Amino acid sequence: MGMSAEDERAASPRDEEWPEAEKAEKLARGAALKWASGVFYCPEKLEGLGHYRRRETQRNSSIQSRLKSTVQSYLEGVSAGLEQLRSAAQEVQSVCQDLGAARWALLDSADHFQGLQQMRKLMEEHVQLASVVQVLPQIFSVHEVFSHTLQLLHGQHLLEAHVELMMVEQLRDDILSQLHFRGLSNAQATVLSYFSGLQELNESLAKQLWDIVGSSLRLVHEDPVLFVTAVRIIEREEKIDDTLLLEATFLPPGRPKGWRQKFYQVLQDTITGAHFRAPCMDAEGPGLARHLAALQKDIMSELCVVKDLMVQCVPAHYNILSVCTATYHQALTSHLQEILREDLDKQGLFLLLEWALRVYHSPEMMGHPDLLPEVDVSALGPLMSPELVDQTERRYVVKVKASVFEWMQRTLEVEFKEWFREEEPETDHQGFFQSALPAIVMQMLNENIQVASLITDSLQQKIYNMALEELEAFLGRLREALVQCGKEHQQDRAVPKYYISYLLAVLNNNLALSNSVSSLHPDTACREVPASLQAALDRMQKKATQLLLEELLLDLQPLCLQLPSRKWLSGSQLISSICEVIDKYAKDFSRVRKPVCTLLLADSELLVVSQYLRALLQRKMVCRSREERGQLCHRLLQDATQLRELFCGLGLEQSQQSLEAVFALRELICLKDPALLSLEVVGFITKYPDASDEHISTLLDIRGDVSKEVRHVVLEMMAQHPQVLPEGYRPIFSTILVPVPELPFCLRKGKCA
Repeated sequence: MGMSAEDERAASPRDEEWPEAEKAEKLARGAALKWASGVFYCPEKLEGLGHYRRRETQRNSSIQSRLKSTVQSYLEGVSAGLEQLRSAAQEVQSVCQDLGAARWALLDSADHFQGLQQMRKLMEEHVQLASVVQVLPQIFSVHEVFSHTLQLLHGQHLLEAHVELMMVEQLRDDILSQLHFRGLSNAQATVLSYFSGLQELNESLAKQLWDIVGSSLRLVHEDPVLFVTAVRIIEREEKIDDTLLLEATFLPPGRPKGWRQKFYQVLQDTITGAHFRAPCMDAEGPGLARHLAALQKDIMSELCVVKDLMVQCVPAHYNILSVCTATYHQALTSHLQEILREDLDKQGLFLLLEWALRVYHSPEMMGHPDLLPEVDVSALGPLMSPELVDQTERRYVVKVKASVFEWMQRTLEVEFKEWFREEEPETDHQGFFQSALPAIVMQMLNENIQVASLITDSLQQKIYNMALEELEAFLGRLREALVQCGKEHQQDRAVPKYYISYLLAVLNNNLALSNSVSSLHPDTACREVPASLQAALDRMQKKATQLLLEELLLDLQPLCLQLPSRKWLSGSQLISSICEVIDKYAKDFSRVRKPVCTLLLADSELLVVSQYLRALLQRKMVCRSREERGQLCHRLLQDATQLRELFCGLGLEQSQQSLEAVFALRELICLKDPALLSLEVVGFITKYPDASDEHISTLLDIRGDVSKEVRHVVLEMMAQHPQVLPEGYRPIFSTILVPVPELPFCLRKGKCA
């Protein structure tokens, strides 16, 4: 079964040439050995050896037959391929021979080709001369055509004139093109000189076309044929321009004419010149109003003409309605800017803002049903930029502010004169004093705010802010006028005659203004009064109240000078006289609306208490005995009770009164045991923290029975309980200055003079 050494040596060259065959043979031998070992391993299978041999012999014969058949078919294909290669090689060799013969034939004919080249040149010259001969009649008739074309133009036969003009231009351009391609540029000047009349004809035709375009809005009504003729000529020229630009080989002189673009320019210049280059109009409101009304009417009517008539006379790609709309819009934008350079008054600025922001887009103008939906200016942007609107609004606010200031100043002057009238101020249906000032001021401010609301919310807000600033400034000037009136009254209490009545009217007016300010705000949900304005109103009320209390004080001072005295202590009508004065003023205060009336009563009550206590403390009366202290306490109780009943009867609640201080002071004086004064004083200063050491010392002096030791203990106790004024506390004692007592060299510990 194994191979011999000679077989291996014989197979080695083949194996080196065909390694795959060697590998296949080894695999086959291995498979055969494996099969044979499996078959002949058992002795009983040796009987079928002959059968196995025959079967393998048949299989080998079959495989060899298939291999022979396959190899035979491959050999036949290779033979056919070799035969085709031999045939192709023969044909290639034949072609090479033919090409060589043709090459030698061409070399022999080179001299004959030079003769043909000369013949070709002569042929080209002949063709050129024939072409020149054909156009000579046209060239000679050029000037005659010029004259005829000019006559046609004068007769407004524009289409016929343009046909002849195009024919002559075509002739000239052909000649120039021939010269250009043959490099004969020097001859072009001669041709241009010969055809120089074309320039005049072009200019004459163009002038008539632009005159027609300039009158297009009228012609589409009267003679649309003439306008359509002009558009047709423009479109012819535009097509010629497009063709020449597309070829891009030779561009004749004067091309491209760009007459369609010139059409737009002339139309735009006509629109602009007709409406927006007029002499400077009156900068005042009426003149500007007439000018804007005329613009509105003319622009609407002309756009309707364009929409209904002109659109039908031009090609759709002209977008003539959009072009005209944009032209009007842009011209208006520039025109409004020019108008704004003038020094317009407030009416003029308002008209301009209203016209640009409201009227222009409204159904009265660009939103008119006759123009919609074809005319749409929403995509063109605003007539006035946001910056210009804001600038114009600020200018308007400045003008309105000056006007408001002037009116308010005039109102203030009238009000000031009324204070000195020989009659009381007018009253309302409830009998409260008043004047027309609040109504005039609020009406003026409200009207300006409402007018601004017709334009924009931002303008309304600006006017509102300005109104509050002017009202605040006006209150300041009104307060100054009130101070001036008070000074004149101090010099002569008879002037003004009804000084108190007019002060009460001022308080009512101030209250009316305070109640009306919130109604000025554009936003009904926001009714807060600015802090600065509220402060101005409060200052005004405080000043009027102060002047009234000064009047009350002047009437009370003569009576308070009698306090304290032995006569008063033994009983007198002094407090009754004071009550009469208070009652008289209270009747006047009743002519003021609440809550100001109540505030006046409260301030009056505080003033009476302060004057009463000031008289007791500054002109102190020292009690010489317990009986005198009892008599003083009784007098204090009677006076305080009488005053309390008076103010309660006038409508001032006991909780709003300051008379409790008199009752508390009385308790300090009535205390029988001086040793308990320290505790009582602590309670007193806790309730009235503005009471000082000097006030307490004066009270102790009034008692007349306080020793130095007790005084020292009281003052020490006060030092140990310093007081802080609580928020909202109405001071009583801090306004009362008492004479400084003569102090010893050294006071209590920790507090030296």
